[in-house]
Amino acid sequence: MDDMDTTETVPPEHPARAPAPAPALGLVTIGQAPRADLRPDAEPLLPGVRLVEHGALDAERFDGDAEAATRRLLAPEDGEAPLVSRLRDGRSVLLGHGAIVPRITDAVARAERDGAAATLLLCTGRFPAVRARQPLLFAEPLVQQAVAATVGTDPVGIVCPHPDQAEDVSQRWAELLPGRVQAATADPYGPAERVLDDIAAAARTLVDRGSSWLVLDCIGYTEQMRTAALRAAARPVLLARAIAVRMAAEVVAASA
Repeated sequence: MDDMDTTETVPPEHPARAPAPAPALGLVTIGQAPRADLRPDAEPLLPGVRLVEHGALDAERFDGDAEAATRRLLAPEDGEAPLVSRLRDGRSVLLGHGAIVPRITDAVARAERDGAAATLLLCTGRFPAVRARQPLLFAEPLVQQAVAATVGTDPVGIVCPHPDQAEDVSQRWAELLPGRVQAATADPYGPAERVLDDIAAAARTLVDRGSSWLVLDCIGYTEQMRTAALRAAARPVLLARAIAVRMAAEVVAASA
């Protein structure tokens, strides 16, 4: 009797599949990237999300003899409420809408080329439509609608970076909120030894004027600055960057 072949047939191995790439969120600042001040606050809110950073001013020179000319080129027009953003070296820059919008469009396109499933514009200013192939999120409506849904008819104090913004910021928020709106200023990009005291002083001013809620209405305000405002004012403080990033995380999750 012949021996039977008892060799087992082993199915062919399938090649291991490469892990799916992490979904990417584009972060476009109207200043320069990377935003070293933003990542420590943003990354805990974006687990498993790859961040793609680009700045509208990445190609601009802010050194030597070129700096003064660059700042003049980008400056707001007479009577225009300025935009304020951060340069790569931590300094701030005042910007006009006309100069910055074409540069934003280019930065969004670069983020999308780097694989962004959605892009968040890191500024709470108001902008016209910007060309994009993927979802483009504007921080201002994300923040404003979230605040409106939260505060009801309570009086709200808005902290913004620059005195020349205060009237415009107050008006934009008053168009949305039914309660009384007032503004105070504190520069998030000011001298490090003074900035937390300035935030605290602005918060106390707004509470003394009757504000029940405070909003730190610039992407430059950090969680550390929120803490300073909370301690000074003993009122709830809503942080623009946290609201915008949380909403962006939801869009990336939906698009992944």
